[in-house]
Parts: sequence; C-alpha cells; structure tokens
Amino acid sequence: MAPLRTRWSLPAAALVSLSAAVTAGAVIGDVIYFTGYAAVCAAAWWAALRRVGPGERWPWLLVAVAQTFWLAGDLVSTIAFRFFPDADPTGWMDAPWLAGYLAIGTGIMTMARLRARGQLREPLLDMLTLTTAAAIGMWWLLVAPALEKSGGLYSVGIALDAGYMLGDVLITAAVLLLVLSPGTRGAPTRMLVTAVCLRLVTDLGYAVLPHLGVVSLVSLGGLVLFGNALMVITALHPGRAELIRPNPRTRTLHPARIVFLGLALLTAPTVAVAQGSGPQAQRVALLIATVAASAFILARFAGAVREQERAERLLAYQASYDPLTGLANRRTITARLDACSAGDVLLYLDLDGFKAVNDTYGHDAGDALLVEVARRLRAAVREDDLVVRLGGDEFALLCPQASVHADVIPLAERVLEAIAAPIGYDGHELRVGTSIGIAVVDATTTPGDLVRKADAAMYEAKRAGRGRWVLAGPPPQPAPLSLAG
Repeated sequence: MAPLRTRWSLPAAALVSLSAAVTAGAVIGDVIYFTGYAAVCAAAWWAALRRVGPGERWPWLLVAVAQTFWLAGDLVSTIAFRFFPDADPTGWMDAPWLAGYLAIGTGIMTMARLRARGQLREPLLDMLTLTTAAAIGMWWLLVAPALEKSGGLYSVGIALDAGYMLGDVLITAAVLLLVLSPGTRGAPTRMLVTAVCLRLVTDLGYAVLPHLGVVSLVSLGGLVLFGNALMVITALHPGRAELIRPNPRTRTLHPARIVFLGLALLTAPTVAVAQGSGPQAQRVALLIATVAASAFILARFAGAVREQERAERLLAYQASYDPLTGLANRRTITARLDACSAGDVLLYLDLDGFKAVNDTYGHDAGDALLVEVARRLRAAVREDDLVVRLGGDEFALLCPQASVHADVIPLAERVLEAIAAPIGYDGHELRVGTSIGIAVVDATTTPGDLVRKADAAMYEAKRAGRGRWVLAGPPPQPAPLSLAG
C-alpha cells in the first residue's frame, strides 16, 4: 500500500503543478495552485503525526510547519496583489516565507543529527566550507547588484533579499549536512535533495528573471508547488527512515566531494579577481596561481584523509576479526547473538587432540592447523553462516534460519568429516577431531541461554567419546562460558 501511495502521488503532483504553471495568472490557476498546495500540507501533517519511532517525529513536524508557513505566505501575497494592488505589503507579507525557511532548515539538520549519531564532525566541516562558498556566490548574484544600484544604501527590499539569501543558505547547509553524513543514499534522500534544489532554483528565478525579462514570475509557481510536493512525498515514502535512523558505513572520500570542496575554495578568489582592478593579464595570473595552490592543498588533504580511513579500517578489522585465521572473533558473534531470531542455530566446536599437536610439533604447527581448520569450516558452511574463532582451539558457527534436521545436522556431519581429515605440515600428518554442541533459538531463548546450551552440549559430546555432535536440550543452570568475556 505504501509503495503504491508513493508511486501515484509523484505523477499526480507533476500533473497538478504543470496545470498550475500553464494557467498561472488566471483565477483558475490560483484555484489549482492553492487546492494542490492545501493537499500537500494536509499530507505533510498526516505524515508527521502518524506512528513513528521515539524522537523521529520532530523533523517531519518541522517539514509540515514549513509547508504551512509557505502556503500562508503564498495565500497572503495573492490576496494582497489581487484585491489590494495599491497597498505595500513589503515586510510583513514575507514573514511566513522566511519562517518556513527556518523551519525546513532546522528539520533537515535534525535529520542529519539523528542519522549521524556523533559522526558529524567531518561532514560539518565540509558543509561549512561548501556553504560559505554558496553564501559568497548568492550574495554576489542576488544582493550585491541591488546594493550597487542603490549606491550602497540599505532598504527594506535589500534587507528582504538578504533574508531570502540567508534562508537559501540555511537549507543549502542543511541538505549538505544530510548528504555528507554517514548513512544510506536511497530514493528518499534523492527526492529530498531534488526538492531542496527546486526550491533554490525557483528562488534564483524570482531574483534574476525579472531583470532578464525571460519569463513571468507567476509561471514559477508550478515549479514551487512540485518541489514542495516532492518534499512531502519523501515523508510519505516507505523508506523515509533512512533519512533519520543511523546506518554506519565505512567512510570513503568520494572524488565528487574533492571536486566540490575545490570549487568552494576557489569561489572567493574568483569573485575577488573578477571584481578587482588592474591589468587583465595580472588578474588571470593571480587566478591561475590560486587554482594551482588550491589543487595542491586538496591533493594533500585527500592523501591525509585516505591514510586516516585506511588506519580506521585496519583498526575496525582488528577489533572484529581474528588475526591468525581471518575469521570473525568473539566480539563479532556477541553482537550478532543479540539480533538472533527463532530458527537460528549455534554450533559450538572444540578441537580434540589439539594440545597433543602443539606439544609434539610446536606452536607453529598448531597455528598452521588452526588456519587450515578455519579454511575447511568456511568451505563447509552456507554463504550466510558466520564462522567464528572464539579463542584457542574453540570455534563457533552461527547459522541463521536453519532447520535442524534439513540443514544443521548434515552441516555438523560435514564439519566432523572435514576436520578429521589429516592435515599436512612439514612432512607430517596432523590429525585432530572436534566435538560439536548444537543449540537452537526459540521464542524464549536469550543469547546467554543459547551459548550455555551449545557449550553444555559440546561437553556432553566430549564425554560421550568425542568426534561427534550433540543437540542441546533445555538450558542448564550453570554458566560454564560467556561470550561477553
């Protein structure tokens, strides 16, 4: 139902927006525009007030508030220009629009903060760099010409131009922070970014087009409506949680990020050179030198970040994987056990005869044997199964949604056979076996119960003669092993 709602709402919004643009300036155009926008606001409030997780409602409430403010501003301005053409509504008429910028910027920044969960330092620095460049460009394009025309004297109109510029800067900063923060980049993110870009394009059109005489301003209303509708469709999307819920990933400095940062660094020097005095050749030389210096700085910056990311990946790998065998370690399976569900199965393995190999052939032979056992275990399991070295000669297999009789018992037999096969080392044949305890997750099983049951079953297999598997019964009372230790 939810995907279908999102699918039909997009073409419906496009059709209504196109109709509003085609009939702009006429009464029927106003009716289409405000009817469509009222529906957009109603959908925004419905999306904000429906059931969501704790703390996740505020961003969507702010989106709904922003849309309501913008609708109020459009309604007030239309009434003022149609029925009171001689009145001067400059100032108070713009208050709802400016309040909408504040609400939408705050809402998107809240999304970024919730999604990043303490990982905002680097995205924040990059966002500030890009936003500073955007502010310089907007000032130069939108406010500076008006100031030059007025002889440097500020007026209410210029102040409002500056206010709208700051509003655009705010939502630009917000969406940059969201995009640069760690997380999933799916359809909701793309739709929200597109909606904000449409808002910026229309604001630029309102500021520039009157001077060019290219198109009537009222015809931009259809584009405004579509951008606002797209923002609300994002809130209705079934995958909208990606904009809020954390989804950590390995950070990578994307080449596009370097390009945008480089352009941001060059914005101020380019404006200064364009507006500066002196011979043209001298200004061009200054610009070339600035570009070269910025390129060197960015190259050094990219190299440093790449080294940092490699070090972080190495540390993360060492914290989660066994350095000898390359298998996941105790910490990894502890985290996975917390997410187990009914039908998952844990196999607890302890090698039989490993101490004799160490004592007879030395620790190097023991290490070689463990590496080969790990390889054989990986070859025996399914792709989704987790193979873990718990420490020493103890291993574990966590098999999600595995039926005991159909999958796990044949797996246990394969593991017994694979490990029992002789292992060649320095002209010798090393032989070990294994005892396996099997525990199945049911509706009442906790991670601690699962481990205790599998461990007890493994010891029962050893007492029964080793080289066999035992399926655990009810969880025992004592706790011979804790994976948290």
